[in-house]
Amino acid sequence: MKHVEAIVQRLQEGAAVSQEEVEALLSIREPRSLDMLFSAARNVKERNFGNKVFFYGFVYFSTHCRNNCSFCFYRRSNTESLRYRKTDEEILSLSTSLADSGVHLIDLTMGEDPILHRDDHYRRLLDIVNMVNDAVDTPLMLSPGALPADVFGPLRDAGADWFACYQETHNRELFERLRPEQDYGFRLSQKKWARESGILAEEGIMVGVGETLSDRARSIMVMKELGVDQIRAMSFVPQHNTPMADRGPSPYLDELITIAVMRLVHPTKLIPATLDVEGIAGLAPRLDAGANVITSIIPPLKGLAGVAQHELDIDDGSRSMENVECVLDKLGVQKASRADYAELLTRWKGRGTPEA
Repeated sequence: MKHVEAIVQRLQEGAAVSQEEVEALLSIREPRSLDMLFSAARNVKERNFGNKVFFYGFVYFSTHCRNNCSFCFYRRSNTESLRYRKTDEEILSLSTSLADSGVHLIDLTMGEDPILHRDDHYRRLLDIVNMVNDAVDTPLMLSPGALPADVFGPLRDAGADWFACYQETHNRELFERLRPEQDYGFRLSQKKWARESGILAEEGIMVGVGETLSDRARSIMVMKELGVDQIRAMSFVPQHNTPMADRGPSPYLDELITIAVMRLVHPTKLIPATLDVEGIAGLAPRLDAGANVITSIIPPLKGLAGVAQHELDIDDGSRSMENVECVLDKLGVQKASRADYAELLTRWKGRGTPEA
C-alpha cells in the first residue's frame, strides 16, 4: 500500500509518473487503498473545478453505420438493431429542447452513416452542424466517426466546438479485433486534425474488451501525448447479435478505478460520467471517482436511442435534465453555470494548442 500511496501523493503534487506506475494504480483492489485512490481523485477534481459539474445533452441522430465493430449494437451486419435517421425538423426540435433545458453542450452523434459519409465534401453533415449552430446558443460536439483531414476546417466554420472519436484501445492488435477493416492510424489522427483546426478533441477507451492493465495504462499515457481536453473510460456492455455478445460485462469497479487514475494523471481535463452504462444509478459512483461531466442526457419519449444501453432510463425520464438535477441536489453537487463552461472553452481555444 505504501508504494501506491507514494505514487498518488506525487500525482497530487503535480509530478510526472511512468506507465508502470499508472498500471500499479489501476491494479488497486484492496478496500483501504481504493478509498485512498478515490479520495485523492475527488480532491484533485475539486482543486481544479470546485464542486461543479457540466451537463451534455445527447442527440443520436442516425443509427445507420457502414462499420462492423465487434462490440457495437449498431454494427452494419446486425439486422436486429434499431435504425433511424432523424429529419432536420426532428434534429432542430431535439437540440432546441436540450438547449432550453440548460445543458452546457449538445453532442450530435451518429454512426458512420453511408448517406452522410459520402464523397461530396460531407456537405450534408456540415449543413446539419450549421443548422443546429444557427438555432441554439449552446456549444456543439460532433461525434460522426472518422473523417478526412480536410473536413475539419469546414466543420469548425460550421460551428463545431468539439470533436469526439474514440479509439477504444491503444493496443493496435486489439483495435483490429474491435474495429475490423478500420485503420488505427487514421482514427488516431482524428484528434490531431481536430486540434490543428481549432476544435477541441475528446478521446475515449472501453474497459473490459480484452485489454490488459498495461494496455489501459498505455491509453492513459497516450491521452496525454494527444493533448486532448476531454477523456473518458466506459465499461463494455455486451450487445445482442454481435460477436462479443457472450463476453461477460466488465466489472464497473474497473471503470471507476480507471476514471480515478485518469483524474490524477490528467488533473485539468474534463472527464465524463456517462449515463449510458448503468443509467442514473451509476452517476454517483462515477462522480465520486473524479468525473465532472454528466453525458448522455436524453429527453424522454422522443424516439432517441442510447449507445451502450439503447433504452436504459430514457423514456421514463430518468436521463432528463430535470431528473439529473434532482439527483445532484441529493449528492450535494452543483451544476456549473453556462458562463463557467463558456469561460473554460474560451480559455482553451485561446491558447493555440491544447495543453498536454
